[in-house]
Amino acid sequence: MLDNLGEIALYFFAAVAGIQTIYYLFVFSRVAFYRRKFDLDQAPGGPFSVIICAKDEELNLQKNLPGVLQQRYHVHHKPEYEVIVVNDNSEDDTKYYLRSIEPGYPHYRHIEIKQAAKFIPGKKYPLSIGLKGAQYDNVLLTDADCKPGSTYWLTLMSQGFDDNKEIVLGYGAYHKKPGFLNKVIRYETFFSALQHLSFAMSGMPYMGVGRNLAYKRELFFRHKGFTSHQHLASGDDDLFVNSAANRKNVGVVIDKQAFTYSEPKLSWKSWFRQKTRHMSTGKHYRFGHKFVLGLFSLTHFLFYPALIFALFFPPPILWYVLGIFATKVLVQSIITYAAMRRLDESDLFKFSWLMDIFMVLYYIIFTPALMFRSKNKW
Repeated sequence: MLDNLGEIALYFFAAVAGIQTIYYLFVFSRVAFYRRKFDLDQAPGGPFSVIICAKDEELNLQKNLPGVLQQRYHVHHKPEYEVIVVNDNSEDDTKYYLRSIEPGYPHYRHIEIKQAAKFIPGKKYPLSIGLKGAQYDNVLLTDADCKPGSTYWLTLMSQGFDDNKEIVLGYGAYHKKPGFLNKVIRYETFFSALQHLSFAMSGMPYMGVGRNLAYKRELFFRHKGFTSHQHLASGDDDLFVNSAANRKNVGVVIDKQAFTYSEPKLSWKSWFRQKTRHMSTGKHYRFGHKFVLGLFSLTHFLFYPALIFALFFPPPILWYVLGIFATKVLVQSIITYAAMRRLDESDLFKFSWLMDIFMVLYYIIFTPALMFRSKNKW
């Protein structure tokens, strides 16, 4: 009886560890060993509209908007792009700041929204207004609390549109700060990017992040914008990409100078609220996407309980379990380290196994967000 139970424990652990290892070897390795080189001196690949939606963001705009307005994306010393800030019913002094900088930047303008759209929560309505008002077909999106990683951000992201791509995914990082919460936020952001960027490069794009996302304006209107999910507060980025992307029309740009950087949440409560809202859109993904993501999350969740249970059995089962564990640890460590270097998060590697165990708790906490309706707020 004990031998049979031990064999079951061994086979179950081997299956869980094997599935995890396959994901790392054949999917996540694509970010880890991303090798594309970009040309900082490449001429602009057509004009761009950069769109930022803002609601009570005066201080963030003062800090971050200059970096967007001063991109090196010029032809004959003239900007080959426009910047549109959509002011969505702000109650602070955002409108006065936006008006004050217009004389200094001829390629900048702002749109005032003075009436909220009924039954369309979040920023889908202001973003739709910005897209309708954009002059150019190439559109790059970011947020008011995001700062471009360099003055080459637009140049690098534009190069993702080669080979007839219609969507370009970038990395939206968070600033490095002291404290455990900052490490958790940055690791979760890295882990999410490792998945969605790798799957996109594997021909299964399922989401993008609005802090650093580009697509064709024509694509937006061809897919009727956010009509299919306009009643949801979130999803202006991931659900649109989930519905409009296919295996051939998505490009990925990974370069430190093409990242955007945001201020992370400073309390567990505010981060929990943010993640609950973001994760509530996952249940609206395509079935195939939910299956492959669910299989990875399930095996990730089961890995440590299965390991602990299997370790209670004597040799030779114990030796097999330790061998499987060592193989999985080696593969995961190599790919995680390489991916962290690629996404400029190398300092997190020494915490990666602690964070990997923490993700078990993460699944327990946030899985309910996939099952219940979220509050319709920005």
